[in-house]
Amino acid sequence: MELRHLTYFVAVAEERSFTRAAERLWVAQPGLSTQIRRLEAELGVQLLERHPRGVEPTEAGELFLERARAALAAAEVARNTGNDLQAGLVGSVRVGLATGAAWGEAPALLQSFGRERPDVEVTIFEAYAGALLRDLRDGRLHAILAPAPARTGELHATGIGSVPWLVLAGAGHRLARDTGPVAAHELDGEAVIVTGHRDGTAYDDAVAATLSELGTAPELRRGGPGPALFADVADGTAVALATSAGGAAAGVVARPLAPARSVDFAVLWRDAEPEPALGAFIDAAARVAPARPALRAVA
Repeated sequence: MELRHLTYFVAVAEERSFTRAAERLWVAQPGLSTQIRRLEAELGVQLLERHPRGVEPTEAGELFLERARAALAAAEVARNTGNDLQAGLVGSVRVGLATGAAWGEAPALLQSFGRERPDVEVTIFEAYAGALLRDLRDGRLHAILAPAPARTGELHATGIGSVPWLVLAGAGHRLARDTGPVAAHELDGEAVIVTGHRDGTAYDDAVAATLSELGTAPELRRGGPGPALFADVADGTAVALATSAGGAAAGVVARPLAPARSVDFAVLWRDAEPEPALGAFIDAAARVAPARPALRAVA
């Protein structure tokens, strides 16, 4: 028994006529009659009562009609599921968000993507870029949003914009007494937090490179693990460079850096041909990004 046999039977039972059913299905009437007889023979029951004015479903035919309609509806749902998967309307995406230097547009991306594709399940993981890169290469993540320098040769990337560095200072620190830009020379001799962790190398290198480019001579101090990274900043004994004050403790002041310096961010993924849901997420990230020439690099 095939789905077409169910389709044929439903059409005949609903039209109460082989002629009208054949016209509805665009098939030859003799062939349609043959297929229905074969279906009845396979089931071992008579489904239709034939008479000069047309046909009527038998008692068995009425029961079979109900179940045939349900089967065809289920098949249609299955076909639509396949279409939705191909269109990226359903599925799952596991995304890593780098900490330390974080992309500030991530909340806007997740909100807009969730509205556009509510049936795509997005799971978020936050960690240092190095840990996210390992999980991405090993297939535990589908994509990560991280500083562009974190990209390695075997990954694919699309640039999603630049975010300016901010200077974070605790309420008791001298640099928290103003709200204007922090001049680079004001960081001379200051303790500036870095992760000191192998997985935080991308953030640490970006901080060190920025400070070196500005010609400052601060002390790089290892921060606490995880959420405690900026604990010394909150205590007023150190400052930090960050792209957002979102992860800082209450009372921490965020001031622009002068001259301004920025961090380039990218969405990174592994497979040359991403699954449709992931491809839609990558495209959405590029749309949310501030207007700038998009870097699309393929390893």
